Amino acid sequence: MNPLVQHIVSGHAFFTGIALILSAVFLSTRQDKSPKRFAPVTFIVAVLAIVLTSTPIPYWYYAIAAALTIWWLVALRRPNLRRRTNVAMVIVWLGAAAMELPWHFLPHSHGSNASSLTVVGDSVSAGLGDQKEDTWPALLAQQHQVGVQDLSHVGETAGSALKRAQSCELQSKRILLEIGGNDILGTTTTAEFERDLDALLAFLKTPDREVLMFELPLPPLYHEYGRIQRMLAERHLVKLIPKRVFLSIIAEGDSTLDSIHLSQAGHQRMADLVWELIR
Repeated sequence: MNPLVQHIVSGHAFFTGIALILSAVFLSTRQDKSPKRFAPVTFIVAVLAIVLTSTPIPYWYYAIAAALTIWWLVALRRPNLRRRTNVAMVIVWLGAAAMELPWHFLPHSHGSNASSLTVVGDSVSAGLGDQKEDTWPALLAQQHQVGVQDLSHVGETAGSALKRAQSCELQSKRILLEIGGNDILGTTTTAEFERDLDALLAFLKTPDREVLMFELPLPPLYHEYGRIQRMLAERHLVKLIPKRVFLSIIAEGDSTLDSIHLSQAGHQRMADLVWELIR
């Protein structure tokens, strides 16, 4: 994967964008013209970086930050307003960084449940049906003596995963959810995705059951899917694994067959990753 694309999709570019905005604010305060003329370019690159990451901080906060940023642009021509708007810009964008940062840390998982795992996923976990292929759930079971109940299926969505989970007995007190890619890339609307994922998490999460879910790497301008996933993870006390974690697997050159579905090397890396997460 192109390093720039990886930087954007992982969400790290959101922090880069904020750093560039703060740099533009600093450059705009300089008296000499040479550094000052870089402020507009720096600002444009910063906005692009933030928009392309699809970082789902609350819309109301984006609205405040956008309104303040427009005020700052106007104030650049009014020296009497410039100092106050500069301070406000620093505060509001550092606040955005502080709001987003916790979502980039790995959740704590209960090691006592590492002997068994139920996997609910799509073709990233189920593979593409090649009989010679050892999927990562199978490798996890073989290499680490984990009892794996694999409910992953090609083409699975949040809605179809719910029906599959309801049709069988869940065998583990720990569930790992890798779902949503087909919803985003398919025809599932955000309203349908919220309804289906809410119902799925409500069914899977019980007081005696731990549920972990991979956060979805999002295409540009797909903020709403990420917002829904985070909101429902909080509502149902599901532990969300940052999108940079899954992205670190598919970003490896030989990990995928088509930039999404895992190769044999990718399945091995995924098995190793999941073992590190659950043990």
